[in-house]
Amino acid sequence: MKNLILLLFIFMLSFSCDQQNSEMGQTSIISAEDQKILRNFKEVQWPKAYREQDTVLLDKILGNDFQMIDDAGNWSDKTKELEWIKENAMENDSFFYEIKRLDVLPNGTALICGTGHIFNDSTETIYQSSNVLIKRKGAWKAVASHVSGINKLD
Repeated sequence: MKNLILLLFIFMLSFSCDQQNSEMGQTSIISAEDQKILRNFKEVQWPKAYREQDTVLLDKILGNDFQMIDDAGNWSDKTKELEWIKENAMENDSFFYEIKRLDVLPNGTALICGTGHIFNDSTETIYQSSNVLIKRKGAWKAVASHVSGINKLD
């Protein structure tokens, strides 16, 4: 329950900061370096960890307080996510993540939202996801993820 309250607080704080920044004409404060790091994080490193079942890399990406809600509404934490990739090899031809929103708020919180595209034979599966990352001691760590809207396209 404590973790749920913390997660809701982070989202509310992020929304509040976004609203305040929008009203002040500042929707995002992001350096070119942070943008490069965060794009690489989500488009390259995170997919690589899942594709190669690389628990060491995923451990570096996820904060110890990481929590995820999957498309079925199930909650997972960092330990469960690391166990999951050990046991579940990715079986697809290719994958890419299309970032549709990348914001860094003044409090050191980043929002990365977009669409994942998974290709297998002649079928494309797409899903939507949102991710919350926090910069701690100079390093970005994912603390929350949500996946929804999984659709197979033929």
